[in-house]
Amino acid sequence: MIADVFRYIDSHGDTFVHDLQRLCRQPSISAQGVGLEACADLLVAQMQARGIAAVLEPVPDGPPLVCAELPGERSGTLLMYNHYDVQPPEPLDEWEFDPFSATIQGGRLYARGAQDTKGNIMARLAAVEAWLRVRGRLPVTVKFLIEGEEEIGSRHLGAAITARPDLARADACIWESGHKDHRDVPTIYLGAKGICYVELDSHGASRDLHSSQATSIVNPAWRLVWALGTLKSADELIRIAGFYDGVVPPSAAEVTLVERIAASRDAEAIRRDLGIPAYLKGLTGVDLITRDLFEPTCTICGLTAGYQGPGSKTVLPRRATAKIDFRLVPNQRPDDILEKLREHLRREAFGDFTVRPLGLEEPYKTPFDAPIVDVVTETAEEVYGIPPVVLPTMTGTGPMHIVCGPFDMPAVGTGIGYAKGNSHGPNENIRISDYIQGIKHLALILERYAG
Repeated sequence: MIADVFRYIDSHGDTFVHDLQRLCRQPSISAQGVGLEACADLLVAQMQARGIAAVLEPVPDGPPLVCAELPGERSGTLLMYNHYDVQPPEPLDEWEFDPFSATIQGGRLYARGAQDTKGNIMARLAAVEAWLRVRGRLPVTVKFLIEGEEEIGSRHLGAAITARPDLARADACIWESGHKDHRDVPTIYLGAKGICYVELDSHGASRDLHSSQATSIVNPAWRLVWALGTLKSADELIRIAGFYDGVVPPSAAEVTLVERIAASRDAEAIRRDLGIPAYLKGLTGVDLITRDLFEPTCTICGLTAGYQGPGSKTVLPRRATAKIDFRLVPNQRPDDILEKLREHLRREAFGDFTVRPLGLEEPYKTPFDAPIVDVVTETAEEVYGIPPVVLPTMTGTGPMHIVCGPFDMPAVGTGIGYAKGNSHGPNENIRISDYIQGIKHLALILERYAG
């Protein structure tokens, strides 16, 4: 163990929390284009104050990347990938505190982005600071790549890495995600699902009309509902022709891993906490986890049409829209799924719909035998005092294929979140004790990977 580095972390915990509050108080909402450049500037200043020579890398038509490279004493380079953008905070009336106040109460810090993923950014910066202040130099070379568009599909990241591959090239990557599960056991991820996120747009008349005209004027909201009903059946099967082509079933090693996860996970406790009567299709145990990790999805994320204010308004809307995401697994490709969706709509007589892609990312997986996997799992057990749960993939998505794919770089997700951190929802929060533990875990990863 690195007792001197850990002592520095413990003695500077209040400062690390204050620095995180400062970053969380700066809005950086990529979906709305709010505060991104200001957040990138603040992040560079916070990194430079720690002795990390961070710079802004301009991104044409997008917010800048925040990048840095610190040389280490021994061979090997670790990339730290993160994003400084956050989800929109709405619905605002469901927050206990202002989402950008970074309020601390009950040992928790509440803020949009606290868990996803400004807390992880600051934990990594704090780990590097501890090494620099105590030892003067890092044990291994570390790169930072922090983008501002992850929450909207990392639209410009691929082009930036193609133009400047040196920004991302490394021997291994510490990914931005990770948390403790409902039992407070740390969870580590070795991959990410892909995504095809689209907006469907159904048009009717040139303007909203009196609803009495529904006898003769098409209602785009009804057409949208009918179209959505063709995408998935009540038995949860996605009805787009060829959608499941190429889906890779879990390997024997992954089946064994799922069996271990199922034996330790209290799915009923999670179900009760979510307030649902049962999981879809009545699944439990191995079947439930296998579906979570290895099957694609089709999810309606939002619907908009007509009047939605208080009281009544008898209106026939001129337009209706739906936001839909398809979570993809190996070897599905988002561009292929997008074309199959368009063909499906044409075949079902909805070919006049506008299909607007909002995010296309491919899935990615890290081999179980990559050295970084052992480093992260072994150090997690040392810091947290319990063996972590290792999952072959996240159920969510990130640009892992964009960042790591060009270099066949293994990536492992580990972070400072916990099961009730409410990422993407109201009252997003982290526990301060998890934040300090996460800093120590990152500090130990640096030493062990160098070794």
